[in-house]
Amino acid sequence: MEFLPGKGKAAHGDCTALVLPALSIGNVGQLAVDLLVSTLRAERIGFLDDPNVLPCVGNDAYGPVPSGELALPLEAYDSPSNAATLVQQRSPVVKGMMIEFAKNLADFAVSSGKKHIVVLSSLDFGRWQRIDTSSGLQTYYLSSSSSDGSDDQCEQFGWKRLPEFNPDQRCWKYLSTLAEGGNAAQEGLPAEDDLEEDDYYPSLPFAALFSFFKAKGLKVTCLLCYCSEGDNMSDAFHLAEAALKLLGVRTNSSGHGGDWIIPYSWKTLYGPPPDISIF
Repeated sequence: MEFLPGKGKAAHGDCTALVLPALSIGNVGQLAVDLLVSTLRAERIGFLDDPNVLPCVGNDAYGPVPSGELALPLEAYDSPSNAATLVQQRSPVVKGMMIEFAKNLADFAVSSGKKHIVVLSSLDFGRWQRIDTSSGLQTYYLSSSSSDGSDDQCEQFGWKRLPEFNPDQRCWKYLSTLAEGGNAAQEGLPAEDDLEEDDYYPSLPFAALFSFFKAKGLKVTCLLCYCSEGDNMSDAFHLAEAALKLLGVRTNSSGHGGDWIIPYSWKTLYGPPPDISIF
């Protein structure tokens, strides 16, 4: 993976947090990153080039008037005032290459001086075993802070550790062994058609990213929510708000965020957004 700075741009060394999506059902992670980039008025500093991501090109996702700035598969944005870099992924990883992509992304994070990685992703509502909607949308998390995936700060926010995380389960162990440089036998990972119920979570992109970032000694927190395909704007607001809380970002009304700044691409897809404030 190679970082390609934009013309006259450079990465900010004080941006030690990295926020990025892990592609999954409903594209909630990608929507949340777009919302964060827009609301924090993050500056696009360049692109990441990785052979494991499918090529794509599109118009600027944030401006109401086409300005000739193209959107590419992997874009990097910096928000120096919040000490955060945001990476947006706009196309999927080549089938069968998620492990290589996760390895390359972890290497990039280390080489660019990142300390805390926040992965935003979604889970299939049809797989939800312990449904609890008494408090509205629920945030689940997985953290590298402890071996069982728990984290005191996340618990204080009222979030729930992903109960299906089991570091001794065969697929989680397989990912951990690969990430740590071990020679895991390929037969240790079941074929897609042979996945069992407890293989679902470690088979998702967020699991590979979590394992490889953790193996590099980085603090990594995955923020997750259950959803279905369709209009997932509310889920994106939910994950974006959780990311801001985790990073300790406090906004004001002067344009760096008292209210959400909706990406223009959302307006063309979904029409006017709901009336939602950050906190």
